[in-house]
Amino acid sequence: MPELPEVEVTRRGVAPYLEGQTVNAVVMRHSGLRWPFPVDLPQLLAGRKIRATGRRGKYLLIHFEHGTLIVHLGMSGHLRILPPGIEPQKHDHFDLVVGKKVMRMTDPRRFGAVLWHHAADGDIEEHTLLRGLGLEPLEDKFSALVLHRQTRNRSAPIKQVLLAGDIVVGVGNIYASESLFKAGINPKTAAGKISLPRYEKLVAAIRETLAAAIEQGGSSLRDFIAVNGQSGYFQQSYFVYNRTGLDCRVCATPIRQIKQGQRSTFYCVTCQR
Repeated sequence: MPELPEVEVTRRGVAPYLEGQTVNAVVMRHSGLRWPFPVDLPQLLAGRKIRATGRRGKYLLIHFEHGTLIVHLGMSGHLRILPPGIEPQKHDHFDLVVGKKVMRMTDPRRFGAVLWHHAADGDIEEHTLLRGLGLEPLEDKFSALVLHRQTRNRSAPIKQVLLAGDIVVGVGNIYASESLFKAGINPKTAAGKISLPRYEKLVAAIRETLAAAIEQGGSSLRDFIAVNGQSGYFQQSYFVYNRTGLDCRVCATPIRQIKQGQRSTFYCVTCQR
């Protein structure tokens, strides 16, 4: 599944073609994806100018004066910017025709979403899918002090707390494993047992890891393709993720793999205490 860096890479890729442009048409080839498409979306958006793009966790936000289009890539979705006239393929479900370009959403598994939040319904942060999300990890509000305070009564492993998304959002499975390695924290450690100084290391590691992944175009996940049709190459920099049995790049101890909450966790028993 595309994680925060992949969604941010996507946002940066589509932004120059969308921001300040007027929507010419909306094409919906099916009734919906994970949820139904808003049936009146063509009428809502045609002739309207896109004010800005944004991102909240793994949700791409396309802002208009009268509301916000919410796009989620699901398990296998991606967006492409194409010239007009290119015939849609089997898994091309949604087009936003803007200026002389088409933003096309492809989603083979159909777990993604295209939804509408009307401005009259309140701030976008109050949308059902967004209101419970934690802080953005790359923003100043996210700090070691916040993480420390909000985990004092948490007995769950720190890896699971990071994935939960209620304290900090967007630190998915890959980047949680990599960040915990850089911070030298065992993923099985109870969140409430981690000291403030160690959380300072973890917050710095999360920011460094996510920033590096965005800079490198995200990871070549199984189905992720950036707007320009290329895959990211951050996976070439992995220290632990998907390196089971290989030597740790720091100490040469074989990397271990365990299951936590049905997700694979990778770590080094020597470097992560």
